[in-house]
Amino acid sequence: MAFIYVDTSNTSMKTVIISNRLPVKIIEENNEYIYIPSEGGLATGLGDVYKNGNSVWVGWPGIEVPEHRQEEVIQKLSELNLYPVFLTQEEINLYYEGFSNEVLWPVFHYLVTYAHYEQSYWDSYKSVNEKFAKSAMKVLNRSDKIWIQDYQLLLLPGILREKLPNSTIGFFQHIPFPSYEIFRLIPWREELLNGLIGADLIGFHTFDDVRHFISTATRLLPVNSSSNVLTSNERQIVVEAFPMGIDFEKFSGLTSTIEVKKEVDYFRGGKEDMKIILSIDRLDYSKGILERLKAMELLLQIHPEYIGKIELFMIVVPSRDNVPQYSDLRDQIDQFVGNLNARYRSMNWIPVNYFYRSFPIEVLSALYSSADICLVTPMRDGMNLVSKEYVASRNENDGVLILSEMAGASKELTDALIVNPNNLGDIMAAIVVALNMPLEEQQQRMKAMRATIEKFNVKHWVNNFILRLNEVKDSQKSLLTKHAVNSINEFIATKYAQTNDRVLFLDYDGTLVDFTGNIDDASPDPELYDLIENLVLDKANKVVIISGRRNETLESWFGHLKVDLIAEHGAWQKSYGDKWNSLPLLTDQWKHEIKSQLETYTDRTPGSFIEEKSYSLVWHYRKAEEGLGELRANEIVSHMKILAADKGLQLMPGNKVIEFKNMEVNKGKAALNWLYDKNPDFILALGDDHTDEDIFKVLPDDAFTIKVGNNISEAKYYLNDYKEVRKLLWSLVKEELYAAYKVHI
Repeated sequence: MAFIYVDTSNTSMKTVIISNRLPVKIIEENNEYIYIPSEGGLATGLGDVYKNGNSVWVGWPGIEVPEHRQEEVIQKLSELNLYPVFLTQEEINLYYEGFSNEVLWPVFHYLVTYAHYEQSYWDSYKSVNEKFAKSAMKVLNRSDKIWIQDYQLLLLPGILREKLPNSTIGFFQHIPFPSYEIFRLIPWREELLNGLIGADLIGFHTFDDVRHFISTATRLLPVNSSSNVLTSNERQIVVEAFPMGIDFEKFSGLTSTIEVKKEVDYFRGGKEDMKIILSIDRLDYSKGILERLKAMELLLQIHPEYIGKIELFMIVVPSRDNVPQYSDLRDQIDQFVGNLNARYRSMNWIPVNYFYRSFPIEVLSALYSSADICLVTPMRDGMNLVSKEYVASRNENDGVLILSEMAGASKELTDALIVNPNNLGDIMAAIVVALNMPLEEQQQRMKAMRATIEKFNVKHWVNNFILRLNEVKDSQKSLLTKHAVNSINEFIATKYAQTNDRVLFLDYDGTLVDFTGNIDDASPDPELYDLIENLVLDKANKVVIISGRRNETLESWFGHLKVDLIAEHGAWQKSYGDKWNSLPLLTDQWKHEIKSQLETYTDRTPGSFIEEKSYSLVWHYRKAEEGLGELRANEIVSHMKILAADKGLQLMPGNKVIEFKNMEVNKGKAALNWLYDKNPDFILALGDDHTDEDIFKVLPDDAFTIKVGNNISEAKYYLNDYKEVRKLLWSLVKEELYAAYKVHI
């Protein structure tokens, strides 16, 4: 069977969108397939992208297509720049209804008691994500941009990364991402995260979700984070918030169409003096529908003056009502509305007008443009576009939006009345405020919200994400050009071979050896001794080990080798065969006061400890609980930087350490001091820490400066870890020795 009809032969790069559903659905009538466009927010938002001839959208077409008709569907969809993933009913039951909606949906919405951790769900989720990857590979070229959508495809970025290691992959999640404590309940948590970090850029609606994801990933995976960037296996993954918008012009323009005006006249006829409250939701336990009804009941109990004056129009769009939790919720809503209406209604008035069905967009627009209040109170929601659609429809700048603080939209629409959806009194009080809000205040609030929604519309969301994805990829490529392996390694080795007066400044911890939980366990291993001995065998080489370690420690480890030593970042220096010398005029009188303050932080941070050196104090938190150590380190920097400056000290945050040392002590000054009266024709400096930046800054332009770790640095190049450092250094010594080394690693 021929699988591909999308012509990509003449395109160098296209955007491939992948989501669970295609933006069209197929309906079968009289054995004919009818293709109907979807009205979903995602289809609208990405419409411009996929309708452009240089894009393809991959997804499930909405029905089970028998094998003999799959060719026909592929042909037809290709005309629309779409490519199908064919799923069986069993796969939909297990992967979509099962894992996606009975594990991920409840856990991500903090309703963990509704989650069912079935192995068969997980097995199907894995195999369907693989199936999506196979379909995507039919239309993907190496240079294409891939944009994966939502929680049904969390494994897909990782699968595609394996198949196309250099591809550009973005992922956006449209629902919340829970805190670490919630997410870790999922049995397959590491596999899900490993799938996600296959992306180059991971997007969420809010910064809260970004924080939760970074916290979860750094706790459960062997990845490092710096700000909103994760580093995994030499690759950087950026995690950012991109609040999704709506098509503002569409919703604003709808209200002036003849169809909508007719609906408004019909809707408002006879209700001129009635205050209309509107609520629109899909049937779901995360939407807070019952709580909203209870708040309405409370309002009528406590404020009987509103009886006959207000009506709630509540639209609930059917969803998954064959699932027990959903059918139970529907029954509870039916019962509550029935009881409330029976208790309060009169011959010509009903408190709740309840509709369990969907409506055409013209009817929704009429409701949006004529409702005095819109009540949007989900218990948890990624964004919630209903709130934005209501605001966009208010062309007269009147009306009041009551919005749950648990909806992502609350972070943008700060001029709404923000409520806690769990607090019925809070919702009721907000309705009362809204009913009595002066027109001037309504207009002031609505103008501000409309300006936000108009600017941050859905096109802005798409453009922002794609632009950032390009930036992230460019940043990764620029890092690759600085990675001191292969061609760069050869360049350094060639220069090394052509010179005969060389100096190598080598940091110790994190550069020549890996970090350990216990600082005393990081002593040199036999292979490191072998490497240094081979380096100093060449008479053209001078090796200088420049470390923050105490001079006694460096002496015991390297005193027998033909190397120069600089300890405590330059406070102590020793040339081979000479005695140790300390910098003149250094004082340690400040140590008592600083140490007593640091001890209070140590007492409050299990696993942390203070290391005392001749002219510095170091607070270590490598063994402290993840997160707690960083918190204390930030406290120390914040509270003690002024005291340190008063005493002429430098406060240096490092790799799981904070060091207080004399201002005069500086690795850069120490390196320049060592170079005084010397004119080497080859200088190499390697270091991993903030303190090593001082060396990188002061060395001449022709020096080779290499940072260990690929974060921002003054160094010209970077290596990932101490193993790459050793490989580089081995490559500089004789070729036969390097070959022998490669054999034993």
